Amino acid sequence: MTRQDPDAPQNQARAPGPGNGREPMDAKAAAAFFARVSRDLMEEQAEIPMMQRIAERAVQIVPGCDHCTISVRRHQRVEPVASTSALAEKCDELQYDLEEGPCLDTVWASNSYLIDDTAAETRWPRWSPQVATQGIGSVLCIRLSTTTNTVGALNLYAEKVHGFSTEDVDLAAIYALHATNAMNSALLIKGLQTAVQSRHLIGVAQGILMHNYGIDMEQAFDVLRRYSSHRNIKLREVAEHVVQAGDLPGWSLLRD
Repeated sequence: MTRQDPDAPQNQARAPGPGNGREPMDAKAAAAFFARVSRDLMEEQAEIPMMQRIAERAVQIVPGCDHCTISVRRHQRVEPVASTSALAEKCDELQYDLEEGPCLDTVWASNSYLIDDTAAETRWPRWSPQVATQGIGSVLCIRLSTTTNTVGALNLYAEKVHGFSTEDVDLAAIYALHATNAMNSALLIKGLQTAVQSRHLIGVAQGILMHNYGIDMEQAFDVLRRYSSHRNIKLREVAEHVVQAGDLPGWSLLRD
């Protein structure tokens, strides 16, 4: 499939204006607006609440968007993590059940997909007609990625046919960049927290083995490492078992 790379608008973007309308902004105003959006997204550092905030803000920011979901890549799977409506969740679930659809292909195949009319769409012949019967007329999916990693996809749903204008696509592309930065920050913080927790857990497990069997810290770590390797269990899980049980069954078999 041909990879598409929607460019950010050079002179003008559309964003929520006063009241219920949306007014065009020049480049300087648009930059200031998205700086505020970025700060807003960054305020929530927990992974799942941040994803939900990103989905909700997308509906507010992109004029044609009525519903939004966020999909993330976890190893070789794509999983839903946030949604603004039951209808959007249903559209995503159909993709996972049928194993076809623009959200999945945005993660694995191309940077973005736009469907102007789901009833007439032929690229996903099983999924598109079912989405049309659910009341979705247009779909816009944009990959959330850095230069080295694909995080997931921003999935925008419109109830109208031809619901997304060229300006909407440009605006969604800019928003996706800010969303990716926020998501990367949340994932990094989560990874660091997990690493700190794992290190602490391993240290506690070492202390238990040292106390129980009169070995030093290096020997205790070696026992945990070898047990992990022999049993094909993650080191953190071995440490967690030691902390919970107060011992490591069969550890003496690994000493020689």
